[in-house]
Amino acid sequence: MKRTSSSTSTATARQGVVAPFGEPAPEAVVLLHRTAQARAAGPWPFDASAVLERAGACDGKCFILGPDGSYDVQLNRFGRELDSWGVRSDNGHEGYMRDIMLYCRFLHESRGGKSIWETDSADLRAYKVVRMRMDDENSISAATWRRSIAALDKWVEWSLYEELLDHEPFRYIDKTVMTPQGPKRVRVNAEYDVDDDQEPLHIVQFVDYLLWRNVGLRGELPDGRPDPKWRGRHGERNALFADSLVYTGMRLGEGASLLTTELPPVAGGRGEIYLAAQVAKRKKARRVFGNRRTLRAWHHYLSIERSAVVERARAREQYVGLEEIVPVGRAGRHALTVVGSSRAWAYSKIGVGVRRNLFRVDAAGLPREPLALWLGEDGFPLKPSTWQSAFRRANERCASFGIDIEVSPHQFRCLV
Repeated sequence: MKRTSSSTSTATARQGVVAPFGEPAPEAVVLLHRTAQARAAGPWPFDASAVLERAGACDGKCFILGPDGSYDVQLNRFGRELDSWGVRSDNGHEGYMRDIMLYCRFLHESRGGKSIWETDSADLRAYKVVRMRMDDENSISAATWRRSIAALDKWVEWSLYEELLDHEPFRYIDKTVMTPQGPKRVRVNAEYDVDDDQEPLHIVQFVDYLLWRNVGLRGELPDGRPDPKWRGRHGERNALFADSLVYTGMRLGEGASLLTTELPPVAGGRGEIYLAAQVAKRKKARRVFGNRRTLRAWHHYLSIERSAVVERARAREQYVGLEEIVPVGRAGRHALTVVGSSRAWAYSKIGVGVRRNLFRVDAAGLPREPLALWLGEDGFPLKPSTWQSAFRRANERCASFGIDIEVSPHQFRCLV
């Protein structure tokens, strides 16, 4: 190895976190935050904010701190450079960093305090046993394991390129896979494969999706009656978002990034939405189409529920004193103009992070409302992770009624 580093492990940016293998997280466990949360967090064993300031960490990005509050410069540089190594979406970036974080914590807690820069194949085999073979609620699916391997392989590839490692720490093997061009030999991590029986193929019928949506998201009883015990909010909004993915074929991140001005009109046209490369998976722009029913539902939400949320936010002065917003003077179907600039800014060039900061402003330059379509109770744009949580709660609610249907956003695009 060409370098070593202080041990690095993590929990999320919340107190009272449980370690991934069922034991309470020790006080010295390392933290994975987003910087805005870290500055507002409660007391820690070290001054996380000061570490962030010294490291120059950027808001909106994940980073990892060591058990003693140290900031591993190279490991966090890997996270910052994921975009140029093919991991461009916010969800992908967060997923890879979380996978790296969990492996670092395993090394620190279960492999004698090793750092990731000291790991080897024996560590990875032990990690696989813990994550895949333990018969408890913390065992993970084959798909999750393969993503963990992908994250670690990406770290290895990057570290070798940067000459931070002098050899591959894991064992790789050649195997034959079928491709559209026929059999092909590929090189894969020796721990990549898992038993096929652990990951059955789940096909969701459309009628089952409707039951899942109505019970899980809308809060109905299985027989279609309203549930008097339902205390959920924004059930219609959440159901509409799910329908939007189902009927258009959008991915979760794409649907979550929509702007109000990108919605096609109900009357006339083909219900076409252009998904820019900046928000689409693998930066491949494409067009999707909403049917008439979905178009009407979008505009109904826009004019009633969303409008009410914005009015309440204004009444509470939620938009007063906002910093780092992008003030929008005019906005059309395909471009907008920022206050102080005469040049139009095409939506195709606006990334997901910036979209959450777009705000319409009045003549005095004061923010009036976000341009983002989907808003939370506080009047601010919802993040993709919020939708993931909503769908997870829907699965749990359906299970509480004995409904054996579990749906993920990935399945929305292949209902039968």
